[in-house]
Amino acid sequence: MKTPTNKTVEQLDQDYLWHAVHRYHPDAVPFIADKGEGSWFTDTKGHRYMDGVSGLWCLNLGHGQTEIIEAATKQMEDLAYFPLSFGHKPAIQLAEKLDQLLGGYRTFFANGGSDANETAFKIARQHHKQTGHPEKYKMISRYRGYHGNSLGALSATAQANRKMKYDPAAPGFLHVPPPYAYRSSFGNPDRDDELAANYLEQTILWEGPESVAAFIMEPIISGGGVLYPQTSFYYERVREICDQYNVLLILDEVVSGFGRTGRMFGHMHAENFKPDIITLAKGLTSGYLPLGATCVKESIYESFKNNSEDHHFRHISTYGGHPASCAVALKAIEIIERGQIVERVEELGETILGKLNQISEHPMVGEVRGIGFLYGIELVTDKESKHPVADSVMKSIVAACQAKGLIIGKNSDTIPNGGNVLIIAPPLTSTEDDLRFLVKTLTDVIQSY
Repeated sequence: MKTPTNKTVEQLDQDYLWHAVHRYHPDAVPFIADKGEGSWFTDTKGHRYMDGVSGLWCLNLGHGQTEIIEAATKQMEDLAYFPLSFGHKPAIQLAEKLDQLLGGYRTFFANGGSDANETAFKIARQHHKQTGHPEKYKMISRYRGYHGNSLGALSATAQANRKMKYDPAAPGFLHVPPPYAYRSSFGNPDRDDELAANYLEQTILWEGPESVAAFIMEPIISGGGVLYPQTSFYYERVREICDQYNVLLILDEVVSGFGRTGRMFGHMHAENFKPDIITLAKGLTSGYLPLGATCVKESIYESFKNNSEDHHFRHISTYGGHPASCAVALKAIEIIERGQIVERVEELGETILGKLNQISEHPMVGEVRGIGFLYGIELVTDKESKHPVADSVMKSIVAACQAKGLIIGKNSDTIPNGGNVLIIAPPLTSTEDDLRFLVKTLTDVIQSY
């Protein structure tokens, strides 16, 4: 069918493109990006914006990284595609590099984060079957966590609005409260980390340890409101519990990986905290090409090292580990290491983004939570009741920031009765002036309420 040439790009957008997560509105004005440079992009109307959420948490190195573009181009010239039922050099080199960064892990490549988590669930269940525990199939995750949009990953995602209209979920998925001292599920903020870990143990006991295969968690819950423990005690206790009941610990590092929190990986904020499986995506390629990875401890992989028909992993991903994506990931990691970007994020996350803490005194700000280049600002009607502000207020603040040239996120559409957290996650290469602009713009908007 021939497309009429007299239509604008905005009209074509309205006629043919189905946008993700947007509610339909007949009078909606399309917002279409045209060009990007560093932490900024320009839309088709010529307006310039700072991307304060790195696209979807993934554009860690910003736009215009020539080295990454050249790495993808060269790889496509050498080898455009090859499946990982066999092998190719970029995948081998990237798997080796991830092992160097993580220490003792073997990698299965996927398309993205959802796919990486689906892979992890399959590995966990098959591992238990092959080690004499075939009844272990249940997966425990945490409320407000996000793990993807495919059926198993969505079942692990404990954000109710994301699941509406798509139930029933995959069987065997359970949820427990995360550490969240500001709204402690246990009525005791001082002991919230301890009690959250204890609740995980109690759930395993209630369900029967012989039936629980794995516990999956984000080291720092990102889209669910930037939630993390007060101390490393929680991580240590979770590791102890998983070991005690032979439950595999899966860490979803899709958002928190590759420097976002001021460590190369989010779990590295706790010393000697080693998960059994780590899932990666987003910052792995800095968003330049799709790629996910499921990194498995060698001790888990051992159960698959058997030549029998029953022990091989019956799983494949057509584009998982695409040669160009692996080449891009290798270059992105090289840039992060060479530029000491992780150390920079740790420093500027405190000295510049940390100034967001100054708006804590505002009557509408319940709590400011931040770690590295990942901040959440929880808004309430008043500090005593902690009642969440209306979604209309959240939308008006996001719109006001956009009008001033700043794009930020919010979790209002995914968390019922508690989606009141503004999300800030700028590219890790943002200049100091970029970060100051972000802090000033957001502060000015909130102070106007």
